Amino acid sequence: MARLTIEDLKRIKEEYKSTLTLREGGSRAKVTVHMGTCGIAAGARKVMEALLDEIKKSEVKDVIVTTSGCAGLCSKEPMATVEIINEAPVKYVQLNEEKIRKIFQEHVLNGKIVEGFALVMGSETAY
Repeated sequence: MARLTIEDLKRIKEEYKSTLTLREGGSRAKVTVHMGTCGIAAGARKVMEALLDEIKKSEVKDVIVTTSGCAGLCSKEPMATVEIINEAPVKYVQLNEEKIRKIFQEHVLNGKIVEGFALVMGSETAY
């Protein structure tokens, strides 16, 4: 499997440039693939590629895909967070291509959380 290059990332950025955040309108969902060093080592690139493939095949235009660094749960990588507008975010763990495809179809497109892959629902807080 080929690694993502800077040019690949630039292309991905341009494809989704018109929809930067949920709050700016035009998008109803955002999927963040956690791609810190631990996530990449665990297979986050394959998860990202599968997610982008699902989006392309379904031809949806109202889903943002972003990346982030380590979420601090290295043993649970690869991880992704799904945010649907007006709903609590859901963090999915120990992902692979098959799991992210199912999450996209069931949660992102149909609004049904895939509980078997989810670690937590809701925002993290620090008290």
